[in-house]
Amino acid sequence: MIKRIREFFDGVVFEMKKVSWPTWGELKGSTIVVLILSLILSVFLFVVDLVLSKIVHLIL
Repeated sequence: MIKRIREFFDGVVFEMKKVSWPTWGELKGSTIVVLILSLILSVFLFVVDLVLSKIVHLIL
């Protein structure tokens, strides 16, 4: 059992060495893009919800 666990962790270390990790600059840039797009989407959904809510209130 311990041998299998050891082999598993050796495999994990081996595979993690093959990963292409982003640089700090790439990570910051990607984070900024995600935050900006999330903000844009939330504002868009807020406006759509507000407009649809007003339309429903006018109909009823």
